Amino acid sequence: MCGIVGYIGTQDSKEILLRGLEKLEYRGYDSAGIALLNGQGVHVFKEKGRIADLRAIVAEDVDATIGIGHTRWATHGVPNRTNAHPHQSASGRFTLVHNGVIENYELLKRDYLADVSFKSDTDTEVIVQLIETFVNDGLTVEEAFRKALSLLKGSYAIAMIDAENDEVIYAAKNKSPLLAGLGEGFNVVASDALAMLQVTNKYVELMDKEMVIVKLDSVTIQNLRGETIERAPYIAELDASDIEKGTYPHYMLKEIDEQPLVMRRIIQKYQDETGALTIDREIVNAVLEADRLYIIACGTSYHAGLVGKQLLEKWAKIPVEVHIASEFSYNMPLLSEKPLFIYISQSGETADSRAVLVRTKELGYKALTITNVPGSTLSREADYTLLLHAGPEIAVASTKAYTAQIAVLAILAAIAAKAKGIALDFDLVKELGIVANVMEMLCDAKEEMEKIAREYLATTRNCFFIGRAVDFYVGLEGALKLKEISYIQAEGFAGGELKHGTIALIENGTPVIALATQEHVNLSIRGNVKEVVARGANPCIISMRGLETDEDRYVIPAVHRMLTPLVSVVPLQLIAYYAALHRGCDVDKPRNLAKSVTVE
Repeated sequence: MCGIVGYIGTQDSKEILLRGLEKLEYRGYDSAGIALLNGQGVHVFKEKGRIADLRAIVAEDVDATIGIGHTRWATHGVPNRTNAHPHQSASGRFTLVHNGVIENYELLKRDYLADVSFKSDTDTEVIVQLIETFVNDGLTVEEAFRKALSLLKGSYAIAMIDAENDEVIYAAKNKSPLLAGLGEGFNVVASDALAMLQVTNKYVELMDKEMVIVKLDSVTIQNLRGETIERAPYIAELDASDIEKGTYPHYMLKEIDEQPLVMRRIIQKYQDETGALTIDREIVNAVLEADRLYIIACGTSYHAGLVGKQLLEKWAKIPVEVHIASEFSYNMPLLSEKPLFIYISQSGETADSRAVLVRTKELGYKALTITNVPGSTLSREADYTLLLHAGPEIAVASTKAYTAQIAVLAILAAIAAKAKGIALDFDLVKELGIVANVMEMLCDAKEEMEKIAREYLATTRNCFFIGRAVDFYVGLEGALKLKEISYIQAEGFAGGELKHGTIALIENGTPVIALATQEHVNLSIRGNVKEVVARGANPCIISMRGLETDEDRYVIPAVHRMLTPLVSVVPLQLIAYYAALHRGCDVDKPRNLAKSVTVE
């Protein structure tokens, strides 16, 4: 997830921008750059890799009191210096950084910029070239900026400088975060308050489809009609424990939003220098030598394990059993001759899972832990570890760890399949990249998810989730999210099981959330929906593009059919979040629950 910083004032902006970008490193990125404007012109420095790589190429003798900076995660164009931000217009007059995705960039390129020679493969360059084209046509810079914004479809946070005017930064946002920070004799822009807490804790929030003209002594917010908007600033009061939360109202919402960057970080961490997916050969050998895999987990991790079973069995053709740790510990089934145990735990400290690990170690069986915390107990005591690389998860209700667990299991399954000589008919790196982009779109659909939460869950005392195949497993997770933070009695069921008892619980108005992302069971789950509707249920169908009907409440952009749990869970997480919020519940710290369950 990209990051933006900008500064205009009386100090040298170079170090301020670089330190700001360092504060945004947690978002995940593959390249970075800054642009500095002084009396000699615009000086652009950008580089693939880390902020440290960028620092190494920034000229020490270039001082400027205005500048912009950016960390990029590639969406359009490979990660390299050319595609890194900032981008410049054809003449070099305008320099711009951008977060988000411009959905209609190809049409804009065709309709307005046919005669422009592009240097990069990005959608971002279209924006800055449009602005220069409109200025060349006679518009003022402000008018050209506003006109370009009015043509953009998609998400954006933008900051731009003009080589002919060192007294202003132009900025705007739509669906991507951007703030204006206020100081004495300077002002800043940033996609996250954390980036500029080094210089100010006073911020003005920008709303969608607003632009802001930032000068060293003023910040002017306008809508796209050019009307000035007055908005009071707020103080970002962040103590040591709040720093990780930034300006989000809750950790849970922040962690839901972090899922796209987690997907991209996992791709990056599990790639070798050639871009191929890789896992320690000892782990791969342990998987191949096993005659059966036993996934041991609790709660959300158990649900991720259910999805992982499908991936490992269908791709790598390895038999898998998934067990609830607390049951397995006291009721161990008959084991195969050469088992490998896989322990899934966000914290790596789950007592129920550790109890099983202790027993299986006594029996001499190998263990692999999949966890978010290096050095945790389950990691230390297992033979092997695969890390989630999800970053700290603070909210009790797990979100980004769940999707990270599925992603890592998918990578394990794909690598095991390849090692067995099984050819998969898709590129998992590419497909996980698509997943990350779709996750970002779903995270931008918060308003719609809030509407669904209000419409279906505002006053209800119970809710059912139904699905078939992997949708059933996602329904289990959706029900868990809803019950643990909103206290609504929620249960997930296999669609075909409704008529075997559960349908007796359906009353007039009972909300039933149905997932329909699998083509081979699409008609079956829709038949199940008709069964509950006939008994008075209030259905909310969430489907995948290509399978949708007019009666569906929300349609998710298409991803690979085996990876749908990574995206179909995001609306359920957000629906649960808003249901809890509207009921006045403590979203991050629900009653009776702890983040790390260290007792049996």
